[in-house]
Amino acid sequence: MIDPKQADPRPDIPDGTEGLEEVRLRQQAIGVKLRHMFDEVVNEPIPDEFLAILKRADEKTPSGEAQ
Repeated sequence: MIDPKQADPRPDIPDGTEGLEEVRLRQQAIGVKLRHMFDEVVNEPIPDEFLAILKRADEKTPSGEAQ
């Protein structure tokens, strides 16, 4: 039978818990990936049809009135 402590590749970390540094690194990596994905979306061009819809909406709204 295999001793679970021998099979653990992280013997310095108590069973059932992760090291605080490992958790921080994982959260940082997730944050970097999310920012990268968000930047890609923000930098996409706005479709001409959507701009036309916005322009028509602005033309129908009386100037000076809050929506």
